[in-house]
Amino acid sequence: MSNFATLTNIIMIDKAIGYSKENTMREVLRDNSLLVKTVGRFGLAFGFGDDTVASICSKNGVDTDTFLTVCNLLSGYPYKSGSISLKTLTAYLKKAHAGFLEISLPRIRHQLIEAINHTTPNEVEILFMRFYDDYVEEVSRHMNYENDVVFPYVERLTKGETDGNFNINRYSENHDNAAAKLNELKDLFIYHYTQKENPKLSVTLFDIVMCEKDLISHFEIESKLFVPEVARLENELRDNSESNHDSVKGNKSYRETDEAISEREKDIIRCVASGKSNKEIAKELFISPHTVATHRRNINAKLGIHSSAGLTIYAIIHNIIDAKEVKL
Repeated sequence: MSNFATLTNIIMIDKAIGYSKENTMREVLRDNSLLVKTVGRFGLAFGFGDDTVASICSKNGVDTDTFLTVCNLLSGYPYKSGSISLKTLTAYLKKAHAGFLEISLPRIRHQLIEAINHTTPNEVEILFMRFYDDYVEEVSRHMNYENDVVFPYVERLTKGETDGNFNINRYSENHDNAAAKLNELKDLFIYHYTQKENPKLSVTLFDIVMCEKDLISHFEIESKLFVPEVARLENELRDNSESNHDSVKGNKSYRETDEAISEREKDIIRCVASGKSNKEIAKELFISPHTVATHRRNINAKLGIHSSAGLTIYAIIHNIIDAKEVKL
């Protein structure tokens, strides 16, 4: 009876406050068992008994405030984003990427192959697998871009190193919700693909639903916590740099032009100067060719430059691209 009392006598979480450092990890996971995956992505060792969140995070070298902020956000509780450790959050996001790319998505692919009946060759089934493979390639490209470009950039920022050729706005524009296409695949199966007595397909669809929810939560963490914190750090470093080096840029007309061109438009100009087509630019920047064309029209209107050659010259003059990168 005493053991039963121990298991049931758990402090209720105040939904107006959310999780705190004083809560035990047992209480947090009893409140929301789906946070088990979150705990793993923070690299926290299981087997924590009745230790508090603060104690467990301290033992594992994880910033407690960051862990609590993520857990509260995912559980729909109030969260404070002002005291996030970018080092801890970036490590979490990297582990989440590895989980999607190395475990969840390959496992679903294997399940789909088993669930779809291949006894008779069927073009629709082949198209389903192609749809999924294209989707995984898209997600992989997006997450690898973050791993290879965004996260190293943020690491440099945390060391006080600025980069005039990149900022987090570029990342946030590329940051489409990759869960939408997975939802589309699920709906195609549920509403248009008929197979009776196929329990494997039902289990696979359930796993797709859970992966979709996981992806939505992942992107929510990036958009609501990661991007704003990086932007705050960028602004802080930029303000410090401008106050210390105000005299470096003395050409007023250049500064006015530079401010008129957004970071995304600089990306477009850089790609044009590199000899890339609109389709190639769209692929590199993870946007549609239509969006590229819109940006180019805006650039033309702002600068009064309508040729690729003219934009190339502008890019070199204003240090948007190194002359060595230009295809002559």
